[in-house]
Amino acid sequence: MTSQIRRAAVSVPSNIAEGAARRSAKEFLQFLYIALGSLSEIETQIEIAKLLGYTIVIDSALDENVQIRRMLLKLIENIKNKI
Repeated sequence: MTSQIRRAAVSVPSNIAEGAARRSAKEFLQFLYIALGSLSEIETQIEIAKLLGYTIVIDSALDENVQIRRMLLKLIENIKNKI
């Protein structure tokens, strides 16, 4: 489970960076949505870990995930408004 969370956590900034390097805003949006999917995957994995009693620092991890989601959604909204 730890490796799945780590993989998804690396995927978020990686997809943002790759999308930013693309030529069009539409392509960038596609990668931002992929990053958003990775955030959802992280949230799901954390919730599963919580249910299984695997970790203690769940609440702070979920709070950080929510903050990143808000920033990403705001970025998506701004790019959509430019298209």
